Amino acid sequence: MPDAVEIPIDRTIVLVGLMGAGKSCIGRRLAVRLGLPFRDADAEIESAAGSSIEDIFELHGEAAFREGEARVICRLLTGAPHVLATGGGAFMNPDTRAAIGEAAVSVWLRADLDLLLKRTGRRNNRPLLKHGDPRKTLSDLMAWRYPIYGTADLIVDSFDGPPEVTVERVLTALRGRATAAKDPIPVEEAEA
Repeated sequence: MPDAVEIPIDRTIVLVGLMGAGKSCIGRRLAVRLGLPFRDADAEIESAAGSSIEDIFELHGEAAFREGEARVICRLLTGAPHVLATGGGAFMNPDTRAAIGEAAVSVWLRADLDLLLKRTGRRNNRPLLKHGDPRKTLSDLMAWRYPIYGTADLIVDSFDGPPEVTVERVLTALRGRATAAKDPIPVEEAEA
């Protein structure tokens, strides 16, 4: 495994994007590369509820799940920096998005429809894909969510291949952000 990468990390890195974009897979590898702990919001929600996300959706509905999700993510944003993978709908909540904006660096793992279909088709535990045509559902979610995901601090395209390729893309984006933060603001811009 490669050594930890030297990028100044002063905030939690939050991965957002649709189901199948690779948030958990990339998040785990990114955390190792940065020498940070990894947290998965969905796993934390299941632990707090003592139930699977699928069961929460079925027994209590999506609205109850989203309320619990928002509380858990706000709790996870406190403390030392780490890498946090969120569920696909988490960033859609304006309060959660604002909390992430204040406490973390958000990274949208953007993926095209065919890649999302390929990845989500591997498992049958996605509540939003249980009914109807998965292609249409994902396409509709993309139309609604992608403009919101586009407000993330960084946008990185998820790669259909070895996860390390996408991890390297995230690291490059983080390095670029760190470098830009160190650049002085030109006097003309500062006076405007």
